[in-house]
Amino acid sequence: MNHPDRSIPHDANAPVETLYVGKWLSLRKRGRWEYAERNNPGGAVIILAVTPEDKVLFVEQYRVSILKNTIEMPAGLVGDLHEHGDEDVLLAAGRELEEETGYRCERLEFVHEGPSSSGMSTEMIAFVRAWGLQKVGPGGGDESENIVVHEVPRKEAGAWLFARAAEGYSIDPKLFAGLWFIEHTGLAMPG
Repeated sequence: MNHPDRSIPHDANAPVETLYVGKWLSLRKRGRWEYAERNNPGGAVIILAVTPEDKVLFVEQYRVSILKNTIEMPAGLVGDLHEHGDEDVLLAAGRELEEETGYRCERLEFVHEGPSSSGMSTEMIAFVRAWGLQKVGPGGGDESENIVVHEVPRKEAGAWLFARAAEGYSIDPKLFAGLWFIEHTGLAMPG
């Protein structure tokens, strides 16, 4: 077993240099390590949402960074807008769920948090389970988004994702973690 102190790179505590600051991201350097940092301190949230008909909610949208349509779970940044600057993960999850899918929920439950890509970003992503969904609007995102909502039977979700990948969609690997969380968290709670 490695001693914890020996596994820390020698330049891990070097001063941080700012290489670039944009509206949403900053590029930083510490020693020989370059990484991106979100300019909103709250990170991001992925919403695990299953309708009363036992359908998982997925969203489809074009992502310019990879020049492809993607399939994702409803998600968003925490505190990304001035009027939402002090929101927490659960408030952001409820707001993003309704904005992207048109569903509102009775209750939100924190499930897990971890890095989105620990080798290149400081961003932390929280998974939040939405319970008691009710359709209240069309969804589709805000005025800057063009989101298509997919309601997929839970038992078919994995196969559906692989079929979309075969069609050329980019499938976020975190979706499979999300499906696992849906199956293994809150088993005694109403859906």
